[in-house]
Amino acid sequence: MTDLAAFPITTKWPAQFPDWIQLYSLPTPNGVKVSIMLEEIGLPYEAHRVSFETEDQLSAQFLSLNPNNKIPAILDPHGPGDQPLALFESGAILIYLADKSGQLLAQESAARYETIQWLMWQMGGVGPMFGQVGFFNKFGGKDFEDKRPRDRYVDEAKRLLGVLEGRLEGRDWIMGERYTIADIAVFPWVRNLIGFYEAGDLVGIHNFPNVLRVLERFVARPAVARGLDVPAVR
Repeated sequence: MTDLAAFPITTKWPAQFPDWIQLYSLPTPNGVKVSIMLEEIGLPYEAHRVSFETEDQLSAQFLSLNPNNKIPAILDPHGPGDQPLALFESGAILIYLADKSGQLLAQESAARYETIQWLMWQMGGVGPMFGQVGFFNKFGGKDFEDKRPRDRYVDEAKRLLGVLEGRLEGRDWIMGERYTIADIAVFPWVRNLIGFYEAGDLVGIHNFPNVLRVLERFVARPAVARGLDVPAVR
């Protein structure tokens, strides 16, 4: 059995199954990327809820694994060389798990880098911009009388949706017939934008039928349905 005692995070979130991948997360768009990925590839994992309400992400134990105090993060007891590996940043984790499992990321160089390109597009654009729309539409920013900041991010969200709409024209998934980590990265954010953030009308989501078509296929996948509820509310 793997000994994870050297990792302080396990003192706050003890591992019941120390030979499994340990996931520290919440069911947010970034968090569910990793839980969906783990469900898709079938690697055993143990999920630990990092509660924002009690500021778990600022605890010394969590910061010992991720000094950037953001979820998700993982601890793989069987990393490269069969040594434990701690990772944060959802995009990095997706690439790592794809390489570890040999799934959902092509090994041939052209398709591999094109997939990573779309993953980076989500990390650098979709996530930050959709998140700002959520802030200005649903949270503290909704009370600002000046709507120019909100509209700035709404316009950029529309532009990004237009990029995705064009990419999906005639394609089943972002990479064509092949479902990949690019889809796992992008579509939780689209779902959140029009669901939890309640911004579907604001961004004119029905002007993007390809996006809605593929989103529907995405959420219908059994592994996605399971991953969207990890860690479960308790």
